[in-house]
Amino acid sequence: MDEQQEQGPLAGFTVGVTAARRADELIALLRRRGAGVVHGPALRIVPLADDTELLAATKDLIDHAPDVVVATTAIGFRGWVEAADGWGHGEQLLDRLRGVELLARGPKVKGAVRAAGLTEHWSPSSESMAEVLDRLLDEGVAGRRIALQLHGEPLPGFVETLTAGGAEVVPVPVYRWMPPEDLGPLDRLLDATVSRALDAVTFTSAPAAASLIDRARERGLLDELSAALRHDVLAVCVGPVTALPLQALAVDTHQPERFRLGPLVQLLCRELPARARVLPVAGHRIEIRGHAVLVDGALRPVPPAGMALLGLLARRPGWVVARPELLRALPGAGRDEHAVETAMARLRTALGTPKLIQTVVKRGYRLALDPVSETKYGAEDGSRDDERGGGRDDERGRGRDDERGRGQGLADPT
Repeated sequence: MDEQQEQGPLAGFTVGVTAARRADELIALLRRRGAGVVHGPALRIVPLADDTELLAATKDLIDHAPDVVVATTAIGFRGWVEAADGWGHGEQLLDRLRGVELLARGPKVKGAVRAAGLTEHWSPSSESMAEVLDRLLDEGVAGRRIALQLHGEPLPGFVETLTAGGAEVVPVPVYRWMPPEDLGPLDRLLDATVSRALDAVTFTSAPAAASLIDRARERGLLDELSAALRHDVLAVCVGPVTALPLQALAVDTHQPERFRLGPLVQLLCRELPARARVLPVAGHRIEIRGHAVLVDGALRPVPPAGMALLGLLARRPGWVVARPELLRALPGAGRDEHAVETAMARLRTALGTPKLIQTVVKRGYRLALDPVSETKYGAEDGSRDDERGGGRDDERGRGRDDERGRGQGLADPT
């Protein structure tokens, strides 16, 4: 267990990241905990020189005063004031901002606020929106109207937390979300999701989730994406608003209690290891993860073909799986059963402990499940053999053959 902790709780798992802004921060958190990462930004952020949404939000704030205005970026705040001035509402906006609690995230934003002739009520030294959020929550947000100058991709969890606390949040969109100019990374993430090469996909904004869905629809992969996220690939969202596009596809999403990146990563650290299959095999403890196996706590990366074989064997641990069935599990293997032998040899090498998988001559392969657990797992999974024509009687015969084979060379433990 100590060795596993050294590897990181996400070692052996691959996580997709759809974020554009703050992606580096999220990727660093994931890699620090051992995860492999596939980054496919689902959005790009462009400034709004003249936009009806920003105009409508500006008029609304002039007509209905907020209690608090949060300025998040210097360029965004300057752009907002300049746009309002171009519409003939500049002085009205500045007058309104003078009469409310104005929070500026960091020194650069504070400089932009003062350049506009305003004075901030407070600014965090850390430039952290988490600190801004903590201040608002400490003051109490129930019943307050809070205007939030957005800076592209919505702040993960910020709006959800304020809304959950009883605030009315008025977004001020000074940027617009657009599809990425280079769709290659997003397509690679989509392909990895559909092929189950990912164990989880993270979403930090509803537009990012909607963008991935739209791209899947354009490529004719929407049904495949939905199926993958419903059954095999964990969909993790920073908050309930972010989850809405996925829930419209009947995808169950997982969300942290606190709508921030740190708790999102902590949730992955709990959920993904809990989904791993743990088995006692040939005196060893193996834990089957997304693209690797922990053997007695030691991380063993395994090629995709080997993981496909191991996954099939693990669904019926201790029972023989025939070569034709294993062949069908191999990605693009064709009809040559020699491919099974090649992939199995590589799998054994990757695991570093060949006796974990036994060869049953003229039959197939089996996991060398420890005797204490063999009856339990056999009873649990025997019905699958009936469905495939193997039958319980056949497997009982296999057990007798294996017992005899240990003394007569019919079963090869290597």
